[in-house]
Amino acid sequence: MRKLLLAFLGLLPLLAGLYYFLPHYTKYNFPVAATPNKKATENNITAKLKKQAVQGKAYALTQNLSTQYGFLIDMSQPSGRYRFFVYDFKRDSILAKGLVAHGSCNTDYLETAQYSNTPESGCSSLGKYRVSYSYKGQFGKAYKLNGLDSSNSNAFNRFVVLHAYDCVPNSEVYPQPICNSLGCPMVSYDFLAKLSGYINKSPKPILLWIYE
Repeated sequence: MRKLLLAFLGLLPLLAGLYYFLPHYTKYNFPVAATPNKKATENNITAKLKKQAVQGKAYALTQNLSTQYGFLIDMSQPSGRYRFFVYDFKRDSILAKGLVAHGSCNTDYLETAQYSNTPESGCSSLGKYRVSYSYKGQFGKAYKLNGLDSSNSNAFNRFVVLHAYDCVPNSEVYPQPICNSLGCPMVSYDFLAKLSGYINKSPKPILLWIYE
């Protein structure tokens, strides 16, 4: 019995070393490897957004649209990530960001956006839009959108509008996706309230640009 006890006591330093090593390996090594990738992704999104904003401001200037604010939607990002940005053209900065749904193209569910300008297609449409007047729609307040490109010229008659729905979360849920719309840029109610604030104080219509 004494020999077994002494043998057990002799193993204690080894067990203590293993106990110390494993939690520290889990806690410190794994997150460090993931952090640079996330940061690199955020930097790439921001760089792309700034480039798009330069083009958006130049376009707004020629179309008598707001050169203060722009709504930029990067559909190349997963739906669970922020991809709707309120951009301050004058200060070259992001004012707000939120989640936005893309169209299902009349399927049960579409994880990655597909595009069409065809009436009743249920798909999103790439291109530039002018945010027009508000009205009370099926899901509450909504804004009519005028398509300004050949890729979204039917948006007004298709009732592709900026509106909210309660299936869209307020915060990022990536890697989980969010719900689909029927082609509308659909946001959360809280985010629509923020967007309404910018629309209401802008003396000129705001450019909304959906791109990849």
